Amino acid sequence: MLLRGGLVLYGRDYKLTRADVLIEGDKIVEVKRNINKPADEVLDVSKSLVIPSFINAHTHSPMVILRGLAEDVPLMEWLQEYIWPVERKLRRKDVYWGSKLALIEMAHSGTSTFVDMYFHMEEIAKATEEVGLRAYLGYGMVDLDDEEKRKIEMRETEKLYEFIKKLDSSKVNFILAPHAPYTCSFDCLRWVSEKSREWNSLVTIHLAETQDEIKIIREKYGKSPVDVLEDVGLLNEKLIAAHGIWLSDEDIRKISSAGATIAHCPASNMKLGSGVFPMKKALENNVNVALGTDGAASNNTLDILREMRLASLLQKVIHRDPSIVKSEDIFRMATLNGAKALGLKAGVIAEGYLADIAVIDLRKAHLLPVNSPLASIIFSARGGDVDTLIVGGEIVMLDSELLTVDEEKVIDKFLEVSVA
Repeated sequence: MLLRGGLVLYGRDYKLTRADVLIEGDKIVEVKRNINKPADEVLDVSKSLVIPSFINAHTHSPMVILRGLAEDVPLMEWLQEYIWPVERKLRRKDVYWGSKLALIEMAHSGTSTFVDMYFHMEEIAKATEEVGLRAYLGYGMVDLDDEEKRKIEMRETEKLYEFIKKLDSSKVNFILAPHAPYTCSFDCLRWVSEKSREWNSLVTIHLAETQDEIKIIREKYGKSPVDVLEDVGLLNEKLIAAHGIWLSDEDIRKISSAGATIAHCPASNMKLGSGVFPMKKALENNVNVALGTDGAASNNTLDILREMRLASLLQKVIHRDPSIVKSEDIFRMATLNGAKALGLKAGVIAEGYLADIAVIDLRKAHLLPVNSPLASIIFSARGGDVDTLIVGGEIVMLDSELLTVDEEKVIDKFLEVSVA
């Protein structure tokens, strides 16, 4: 495949250059002007910005079903009084259709890869393969110190691991997903740690999201949630911890030393009134910070472009300093840092990297002029501006139309429910 004549954000320093991009298989093999080699497909991107596609490092895709269900309430009440009771009623087909709608939404904002924690994960795997994105799927374990419940959660996790292993898909990957230190017992977390080593698996977990969580863990263990993860052997480079709002300076130091990743979810954190992630301290300590949307029930979108904008603006206003975080840092959170967390050679337009590419059509008033490409992406672009999405060298979306699934059928299904 050859992308002809685009404005390319090239390399790790995001140098804007007019160039062609040649793709062979799932890799970028050449980026330069006037490539004269045969290609099965040639796309004219001369009026477009060619960028690495985005990585959503933390979400719960089927929760689009719950979008707008519980508004203006804090996290613990939101979960216990609204979300969990409804989730108990969700069937497998609900999870399938919800995740399919979510993947369509993510594709339109340029997301190629996402980390997902939920249940009925086999249905999300099915939707992932159909839409053509790349997923890291984990069964959300919650045992609440109940031994029988813990055994069930272990079996469900093992079942998903075997399912994904047997699926043998280049797009569907397994990840261990204990919900949080306050909803998973010490024994459950220790089992996850053992399986992470045995299966060589990544781990995703909610961490230090609220002050209530810190209080619960302090009362139970006499230490911080980060200390608990360290005690069970989960604090390492395989860990992707979502939120990290109420981390102490010592917590941040430990996360950095361990090589773990924080998945920052600014919209959800603001909407639920949970607090503000200490990004400045995290970056000063060289913590790998990725970006996630969380679920659409607490965001209420899966638009990673919007998430970048909020991540930047939130830090600027909370510190009352417009220079507190650079656009380059924010863009890396949505691309390169997420790739690092997942062990992917992706997140960059350069030779040898995965051909995960988003093409933004610049023929729109709100994107012009392009005085700064990163500013145009972070502060001006929005979901729907992505014209073409390539995942692992395969075109998922072209001219804003998904080639892999019947988007209209999915939209109509939810429209029938919404306007009934």
